[in-house]
Amino acid sequence: MKTLWMFPGQGSQRQGMLSNVTPSLRKKVTDLTDIELTDTDQGYTDSVQIQLSILILQIDQIDKMKADGWAPNLVAGHSLGVFAAAYAANVITAVDAIKVVALRAKEMQNAYPTGYGMGVIVGLLRKEVTGIVNENFDKRNPVYVSNQNSQLQVTVSGSIIGIKKILEQAKKRGAQKAKLLRVPVPSHSPLMRDVAKKLTTILGKIQLQDPTCIYLADYNGHATKSVERVTYDLGNNLVHPVYWDVMMDVAKEYLIDSSVEFSPGHVMTGLLKTKIPDMKTISMADMVLEDAEFLLNKWKNQEKR
Repeated sequence: MKTLWMFPGQGSQRQGMLSNVTPSLRKKVTDLTDIELTDTDQGYTDSVQIQLSILILQIDQIDKMKADGWAPNLVAGHSLGVFAAAYAANVITAVDAIKVVALRAKEMQNAYPTGYGMGVIVGLLRKEVTGIVNENFDKRNPVYVSNQNSQLQVTVSGSIIGIKKILEQAKKRGAQKAKLLRVPVPSHSPLMRDVAKKLTTILGKIQLQDPTCIYLADYNGHATKSVERVTYDLGNNLVHPVYWDVMMDVAKEYLIDSSVEFSPGHVMTGLLKTKIPDMKTISMADMVLEDAEFLLNKWKNQEKR
């Protein structure tokens, strides 16, 4: 059985999602960062609360899965999810991941405290979205084409005022959906260069290890087992689009037959199923750990027969 572990980023956070997280892990965040996680809808309007909460939710689930003997063959993180992916692949420790993500979130929020974010357009090709963005580009309210989640699902990042204009134009061009995302910063665009430089500096001071499984990198969609390339992805994916569509094509080439999407979302599972309809999938956001492990054991035993 070849299993892909997937880690979503911001967007699916919800009140109460930390209710089953090991209390000592939440305390570790406070001890390391002086930030107390509130796990409330109001708290999740704050990028620092969002990013740290998603990170420890995923770390907690990884720890529990590994404690029961499970490990991935491939890992893929979407945006913030790269840190949990790197943790799952034994590249970075939980302590260092928490410290770096705290810095990442604070720097992102400080760089663009208000008026910036991301939107998603469904039903248009990337070249069509690029054409709309280029035709309507405004230096006062800049917008950039960012993530490629699937062939017909593209995100844009930048000024909220500018994004709303792009979304309206996309609807006029036939987009099935065009809406703002619950992401309060212009991730995966040139606007994040200064943040990426600071992340690269702090990552250069941390002892990181080669991944123990295949790591799919956001910035180019390629597979790697090089600590240098993973480090680049952790520090610089904020200035590059996330090529999730390419990452899933690469995962398919590795003949994966099962996937686990860690909380808090299940969008990644849906995108994967469009490429591999008969894929056996688990979304941790939709079931308890025991149910997920029951399915993994069932599939593993079926393979032995």
